[in-house]
Amino acid sequence: MPRPPLLPPGAANPARPTVRIFAALALSGGLSACNTVVLNPAGDVAQQQGDLVVMSTILMLIIILPVMALTVFFAWKYRASNKDADYQPDWDHSTQLELVIWAAPLLIIICLGALTWVGTHILDPYRTIGRIDAKTPVAHDARPLQVEVVALDWKWLFIYPEQGIATVNELVVPQGRPLQFKITASSVMNSFFVPAMAGQIYAMPGMETRLHAVMNRTGEFTGFSANYSGAGFSNMRFATRSVTDADFAKWVSGVKAGSRNNAGALDRATYLKLEKPSEKVPVIHYASVSPDLYGAILDMCVEPGKMCMSEMMALDAKGGLGKAGIRNVEMLAYDKYGREASAKANANPDAAAKRELAWVRALCKQEPGQAPDTTVKAPANPRTLTGAGLSAPQSVAWDQGADPAAHSPLISRN
Repeated sequence: MPRPPLLPPGAANPARPTVRIFAALALSGGLSACNTVVLNPAGDVAQQQGDLVVMSTILMLIIILPVMALTVFFAWKYRASNKDADYQPDWDHSTQLELVIWAAPLLIIICLGALTWVGTHILDPYRTIGRIDAKTPVAHDARPLQVEVVALDWKWLFIYPEQGIATVNELVVPQGRPLQFKITASSVMNSFFVPAMAGQIYAMPGMETRLHAVMNRTGEFTGFSANYSGAGFSNMRFATRSVTDADFAKWVSGVKAGSRNNAGALDRATYLKLEKPSEKVPVIHYASVSPDLYGAILDMCVEPGKMCMSEMMALDAKGGLGKAGIRNVEMLAYDKYGREASAKANANPDAAAKRELAWVRALCKQEPGQAPDTTVKAPANPRTLTGAGLSAPQSVAWDQGADPAAHSPLISRN
């Protein structure tokens, strides 16, 4: 087969422009597959967060673009071959230039700080939402849908206390209704994240975090764990569906009636089996759920005979139990071996152990505690988040001629 003729030295290869064009098209095709759900979400909270990203990027580009452009401009203007460039080797200062260099970034930082301050308060995940969208405020009598979320290895459990049902790896919420999530974990720390709905928030064992959000349009979306949690982390995803109120009621009725994914009732014994590590778990529905299950999960005392964290704290608040309480440490342990140790410690107690357990149970109710409600109510007027309308501190607001005794004193309890 004849070889192609060699190009003369210095001659351009006519195939190179074509290769470059195809390479650029391939890159653009890859970028077109990117999911921009963060900037085009279905929830108002996520939309506001996306707007913060866009505004922050634009503010920073006000500095970045001129700097990049001037870098190219100076490199071109003062190149070695340009003999007409103004050469001033002794120049070292310009007041006007210093003002521009320092004033512009300072103004950008002030603007970014203002955005961060207001956005941090308005989009606080513990704060109830004050609006459904930019034009629709939340009705004063609107009741949020509560969903209790438990991160398991490696799946997600969703408990609907108002409806009395539970699901695994499926989250269904009504469109246009405020949502309140109570989030915890069974073992290691995870991160609950539905990009189309709101920002991610951590799920930690023995602790409860909150998230308030709303879905503004119907559709099917994806939720997942945004924090590495072990071997099954990659498949720790769940389907998220936003439906109309009528479809949500129909879905709840279907779960209670026993759908094809129904697994019966979710009690403590069933939960302990579900809690065991497993991967790629299909959607599971539970037609009923024990009312105190979530509280027991949060208090780390689902297992029979295991002391709840709130009980241990109550004992400590009363001064502890001295040596008699040593065995209770095993009852509280919640690592992967602690549950076995707790069961063994209480399986066949001797007379001394029975006296210790009776002493503890006389002080405790053997009931899971409840996490304190740390929800922050949405302000009636968001302008208060900027300081608008706030009165001066009492210590400096007194008139010179006023009687300090007429005002209630500020008492420090430190």
